[in-house]
Amino acid sequence: MSKHKLEQLKDLFEEMERALIAYSGGVDSTLVAKIAYDVLGDSALAITAVSPSLLPEELVDAQTQAMQIGIKHELVKTHEMDNPDYTSNPINRCYFCKSELHDTLKPLAIERGYPYVVDGVNADDLQDYRPGIQAAKERGARSLLAEVGVSKAEVREISRALGLAWWDKPAQPCLSSRFPYGEAITVTKLQRVGRAEIYLRQFGYQNLRVRSQEDTAKIELPADLIQDFVQKVNLPELVKAFQDLGFVYVTLDLEGYRSGKLNQVLQ
Repeated sequence: MSKHKLEQLKDLFEEMERALIAYSGGVDSTLVAKIAYDVLGDSALAITAVSPSLLPEELVDAQTQAMQIGIKHELVKTHEMDNPDYTSNPINRCYFCKSELHDTLKPLAIERGYPYVVDGVNADDLQDYRPGIQAAKERGARSLLAEVGVSKAEVREISRALGLAWWDKPAQPCLSSRFPYGEAITVTKLQRVGRAEIYLRQFGYQNLRVRSQEDTAKIELPADLIQDFVQKVNLPELVKAFQDLGFVYVTLDLEGYRSGKLNQVLQ
């Protein structure tokens, strides 16, 4: 099934002839960039948006992966932090983030002669609350993975089959997703939560989140790793490290990590 969908994706890129890829460096958009380059070569261009909501380490990953693929790769700055509709963190915050992204990419694509902007939205994303998808669609972006019906599991399966070393890379959504709706987002807060997650990854935990609520950090790990975490990590040292970053309180979510957990308030 995945092999057939890969051929469908290739056919769609062949029809496009030239395409600009909205490339974050995540596993989804990296697969799109890989297929685009394999089909279109230098007629494909990957663009990564740089803003405070992207960790520097994630940017380095994106650059490294693009280099290994061979696709042309450029950076653009986006300014969603200048928009109070974004920084006030309403439930449709993602709409304003993706509006800024595609309002930046679309004119660039037109100027460079790319008739299509393609993002990494997959079929599973359509089942979640993702207001940013609407913003991209309004600006004419194509989501080929979703169009072909490629799930997240299939993204990883195809990536692995194509020899992409990062096929099992954990999902790493925008850092703004770490804050409950209604809490204002600032550059300082974004950097604080980003550094906290990097601190935890040094212990070997990759699939994790540090949710931030005012002065409290709430650590989310897969439920089956919580006991290991408590036994393995020097908790007083961890608390001090988080307090040095600016948090006052440090907690551990006993339910465990669950993607999109903050969206449960919308139900």
